[in-house]
Amino acid sequence: MNKLSRLELRSALTLAAVISLRLFGLFLILPVFSVYARGMPDATPWLIGLALGVYGIGQMCLQVPLGLLSDRIGRKPAITLGLAVFAIGGVVAATSNTLTGIALGRALQGMGAVAGAGSALVADLTREDRRSKAMGIIGISIGLSFLLALILGPPLEAVSGLGGLFGLTSILALLAMILLWWLVPTPEIQRTTGGSTWRDLRTMLVDPQMLLLNGSVFFLHALLTASFVGLPLLLTDTWKLAVSDQWKLYLPVMLVAALVMGGLLPRTREIGQSTRMIVGCVLALGVALAGMAVTASHIAFLGVAVTLFFAAFNLLEAALPSLVSRLAPTPLRGAAMGAYSSSQFFGAFVGGALGGIALGHLGVQGVFVASAAATLAWLPLTLWGTRRIAGSVVQPVG
Repeated sequence: MNKLSRLELRSALTLAAVISLRLFGLFLILPVFSVYARGMPDATPWLIGLALGVYGIGQMCLQVPLGLLSDRIGRKPAITLGLAVFAIGGVVAATSNTLTGIALGRALQGMGAVAGAGSALVADLTREDRRSKAMGIIGISIGLSFLLALILGPPLEAVSGLGGLFGLTSILALLAMILLWWLVPTPEIQRTTGGSTWRDLRTMLVDPQMLLLNGSVFFLHALLTASFVGLPLLLTDTWKLAVSDQWKLYLPVMLVAALVMGGLLPRTREIGQSTRMIVGCVLALGVALAGMAVTASHIAFLGVAVTLFFAAFNLLEAALPSLVSRLAPTPLRGAAMGAYSSSQFFGAFVGGALGGIALGHLGVQGVFVASAAATLAWLPLTLWGTRRIAGSVVQPVG
C-alpha cells in the first residue's frame, strides 16, 4: 500500500530533524532582526534588508555544486561541509559589531547550501514510489520549524541578544551534524544525481510549465523577506510591543494559518485545482499586504491581515513543491527541484534588498505598499501559467 518501510521512515524522520534544525536557526532571526539591526553603527535601511536576505545568494549559487560534489565524496561528507560553513557564518555574525559583519556572516550561512545534497540522500534511502511521502515528512517538519521559530525567536532574543541567536544557529548546525552521522542511515548504494547539471537546471528554469512554479516561489519568498523588514518595526514603533512580547501576535496568527492550510490543502489534489489555488493565494497575499499598510493603527485588523498573509503563504509553501514533482518530467525531476529552490533563494535575496530600499524611501508602511504592488507583477504570471498548464497536452510523468 505504498507505505514507508521501517528504514525509510527512520531515514525521513532523522533527515527531517537535520534539515529542520538548520532552517530553524535561519528562521529564528526573522522576527527580530530589523529592530536590532537598525541600532548598528553602520546601519542603513538598504543594508538592513540586504543583510536579512543575502543568504539567498549563496544558497542559489552553491546548492547545485554541493549536490554534484556529493556524487563524488558522498552525501554525508558534503552535507557536513555545508553545515560547517553555515556554523562558521553564524559565529561571524554573532561576533560582529557592525551590520556589514553580520551581512558577511549571513552570506557565509547561505553558502552552506545542503538542500541539493539532502534531497539526493533522500533519493538514496527511499524507493521512488515512496519518495514523495518521505519528502512530505520533511516538508511538514520545515513548516513546524518556521512556526516555532516565529514564536520562540522574540523571547530567545530577549534572553541572549541578537548575537546569542546567531550563536544558537551555529550550535544547531553542529547538533545537526551529530544527528546526521549518528542517526541518519548511510545508503548502501549512492545514486548519482544524473539530471542535476547546469544545462538541465537552465532548462527547468525557463520551461513553460515550470515557469509558473519558479516565478511563484520567487515572489513568495521575496514578499516574505520584505515583510520581515517591516513587520517587526511596525509592531515595535507603532504598537510599542516589545520584541520579547511579539510572539503573542505570532502564536495565534500561525495557529489559525495552519488550520486554514490543513483545511484547504487536501482540496488541491488535482493539478487544475492547485493552479487555481495559486491565483487565489496571490490575490489573498496582495490584499493582506495592502491591509498591513492601511490598518497599522488598528491592531485587530492588522492581526487579520497578518493571518491572511501567513495562511496564503503556508498554503503555497506546501502546494508548490508537490506541483513541481508532478509536472516535471521524471528524468529532470532533480533539476526541476534545483531550479525551484534557486528561484526561492533568489527571491529571498531580492525581497530583502528591495524591502530595505522601500524602508529607506517610503518608511515602514511603504514596505507593505511596495510588497502589495509586487503582487500585481506576480498575478499576470499566475493567470498565464494556469491557462498554459490547463491547456497543455503534456501530462505529468511519473
